[in-house]
Amino acid sequence: MHEITAPFDLPLAASAAPGFDDLIERHKTLVFRTAWRMTGNPEDAEDIAQEVFLRLHKRGDAEATAAWLYRITVNLCLDQIRKRKSTLEPPSDLAAATPTPEQLLSQNQQQDRLARLIARLPERERACLVLRDLEGLTSREAAAILECSEETVRSAIHRAKEKLKQWMS
Repeated sequence: MHEITAPFDLPLAASAAPGFDDLIERHKTLVFRTAWRMTGNPEDAEDIAQEVFLRLHKRGDAEATAAWLYRITVNLCLDQIRKRKSTLEPPSDLAAATPTPEQLLSQNQQQDRLARLIARLPERERACLVLRDLEGLTSREAAAILECSEETVRSAIHRAKEKLKQWMS
């Protein structure tokens, strides 16, 4: 799977704050990748990532934690999803290179299908699945970000995986 990188630039006023450039550099990929995986749309992800860092700048905190950034990112994504009620379109650069065109086509079709199915999941299940299984956070970290218990995260992921298995068959 290719790395999703953040292609955005923030306004000069925001990036001029002391320590803010370092914060953006450390966390822009995390924020953008999470937003992309949650919304399935690189343009929405870019807008959300910019909003996250603008909110951070307004807050005046150049030492924000990754958990705070995840929480703001997920909340903005859920707001965007609710507004748009759009279907998830997988980013084209997520497909890993394969030796033959047939294998690549098959893999792309499977990724497209899985992305569409993930988009059908309820918001909580999707957020838990993205944070823990796609972003690689622990259940504890995901629970802190989503302000719920670890058991809720594990249950939501279990339900999400069961639904995905059922829908894939």
